[in-house]
Amino acid sequence: MLILIFMSFLKDKKFLIVGVANKFSIASGIAKSMADQGAELFLSYQSDRLYKKVLQVGEPLGCKNYFECDVGNDNSIDNLIKEIENKWGFLDGIIHAVGFAPANELEGSFVDVATREGFKIAHDISVFSFTALAQKAKYLMKGRNAALLTLSYLGAQRTLPNYNVMGVAKAALESTTRYLANSLGEDQIRVNAISAGPVKTLAASGVKSFKKMLSYNESRAPLKRNITTEEVGNAAAFLCSDLASGITGEILYVDAGFNITAMGDLSEAN
Repeated sequence: MLILIFMSFLKDKKFLIVGVANKFSIASGIAKSMADQGAELFLSYQSDRLYKKVLQVGEPLGCKNYFECDVGNDNSIDNLIKEIENKWGFLDGIIHAVGFAPANELEGSFVDVATREGFKIAHDISVFSFTALAQKAKYLMKGRNAALLTLSYLGAQRTLPNYNVMGVAKAALESTTRYLANSLGEDQIRVNAISAGPVKTLAASGVKSFKKMLSYNESRAPLKRNITTEEVGNAAAFLCSDLASGITGEILYVDAGFNITAMGDLSEAN
């Protein structure tokens, strides 16, 4: 009996997941883990061209709710939240799995490739959209011990080759997580982030030398391997559940321990 309860710790809860691009994305792994724990999901997609790919994620999970939303447009977010209100009347949380920067910003030296326009785009889509979703949806979550969750990366804290403006944006996103947690705490809405290790996804392929990053991470991480989207999904399901009711404003690393290391194998040194 206890096992059955544990394995359905999101039963009767309803979540919006923003940023499911395809079945290989981290957001897809989160959707699967949350559905496995009994959650009912609402998946948004950026444009019509992604609709079929999102269906490939949602249909095997029994998801029946889909809606197009451009997180860079306030009216689009309004329409999404109104659709959720009409269908459900409340919301137990939002997973923000959105990040974007122009490709030309993600190759080369930061000081050489950074542009004013690219900086604006990266921060609008990757950072402010999290705040915008919180602003628009908080009335549906108030008093429900609801949870907001976003996705970060170690590039928010340390420099990484070619990550450039996305690292700056992720740093802003982690700070935003703390400020939102403080602002929404009185409404019993928790806000956290997961800093996931590198995962082979379509989005990650836009970062130059990503395969080398995967290999390096595997060799340096204490667990001597890379992580999976399922592992990120399980952590996300926990943070959005009542099991994590006392956790807010935190950045949880799911990276096989890579973030704790300072040096690699000294036997490789001259």
